Amino acid sequence: MAQNISVFDMLALQHLWSSAEMRAIFSEEERIRAWLKVESAVARAQGSLGIIPAQAARRIVEGAAGFCPDIESMASGIRTLRHSLVPFLRQLQGHIGEEGEWLHHGITTQDVIDTGMVLQMRQAHRVYLRDIDRVADQLIRLARLHRDTIMVGRTHGMHALPTTFGHKCAVWLDEMSRHRVRLLECESRVFVGMLGGAVGTQAGLGPKARDVEVRVLQDLGLGVPDICWASARDRFAEYAGLLAMLGATLSKIGNELFNLQRDEVGELAEACAESAVGSSTMPHKRNPAAAENLAGLARSMRYSAAMMTEAMVQEHERDGVAWKTEWKALPECCLVAGAMLEQAVQLLSGLAVDAEAMSRNLDRRQGYLLSERVMLSLGPRLGKQTAHAWVHEASMDGLAQNLDFRSAMARHGGLAQAVSEQELDEWTDPRSYLGSVRESIDRTIRSYESMKYESRAKSSR
Repeated sequence: MAQNISVFDMLALQHLWSSAEMRAIFSEEERIRAWLKVESAVARAQGSLGIIPAQAARRIVEGAAGFCPDIESMASGIRTLRHSLVPFLRQLQGHIGEEGEWLHHGITTQDVIDTGMVLQMRQAHRVYLRDIDRVADQLIRLARLHRDTIMVGRTHGMHALPTTFGHKCAVWLDEMSRHRVRLLECESRVFVGMLGGAVGTQAGLGPKARDVEVRVLQDLGLGVPDICWASARDRFAEYAGLLAMLGATLSKIGNELFNLQRDEVGELAEACAESAVGSSTMPHKRNPAAAENLAGLARSMRYSAAMMTEAMVQEHERDGVAWKTEWKALPECCLVAGAMLEQAVQLLSGLAVDAEAMSRNLDRRQGYLLSERVMLSLGPRLGKQTAHAWVHEASMDGLAQNLDFRSAMARHGGLAQAVSEQELDEWTDPRSYLGSVRESIDRTIRSYESMKYESRAKSSR
């Protein structure tokens, strides 16, 4: 039986912490494939520049294309040799044959492992951009559908003013749009390879070192650095930080959807199969499992991102202590980000909105949510501070007497003289106090759709 000890490996748990797509990208097999791409690109470049024999370069490229590593043997070699790449190189050299003597010429382990990681990150990055658009599509659908679905707006956990569920979704959409922009903007900084050699001077690559690096990284479709970044880890730390920010937004969405499903709120319900079981002891339970999982995942990611920031503190020209922490932290950030996006799409696509419950909750405070409107409407007549004081007095008295807001206003001596019955009727209608909600929703949707169209048009050119 396999010894699956990580939540990313356990068959019973891995679907909660990662997606199948991300597990494939960050699998051991894909990691080795990325190394093979780097070694092949190095051989091609060095062969074309006459640094290694052309025949050797061709054989290395051909051999790498058909290489099937013995991962168990490689793992044994890593334990025995206490080196993370040499067992791979020895296997590959043996597969290539005599020309394998020219393999890995003038470069070092970190060149291969770091550049390989960048290739994996770039694969994941494309998935993130795709899935951000999928999350956005669901938010746009909900924002349009519930543009006028009125509900309580809550501040500090308490009922505040009326809003709409569509507006809430549009706020999330706006935040997602900035994550999309940030991820696109970071590409030129993050997706950069490296062939620095042992201490970053490229001495082992000889007089054509820069030509080799440029050709290799262009071959791989990566950016070319001005100088070695073996001990400058801000690129990876930045990307982990961006994913942590994305995760925080998705976690916030999950947490909000979790809270709005509480029995005492009941405004939302996530899709739930009839076969689902909420509790091993309470048969009646139907838990917001998807929302709570989405809310919780980002906590783990933030710690992994913090570890990536810690890894920026390096000693000398290369620091194995800090470097190896990245091997755990960065893939974990990427895996969890992929899971969160996938789960957010599923959660939002199956979300049921109970407009009646939203309306009931809005009416629970008996109109007191309109106190701001009454105060601001009276400000020009009474002065804003006087209006605030009178409405506050009337509200406190009304709540103590269990009166609705309109009755409390009419009962207050000063307000009763300052406000007409018709004005009270108008000012205590929550559906007519939604400000610029509709315009804001429409503007946010247009902005996202325009940005998405422009970026797709740019990528197709």
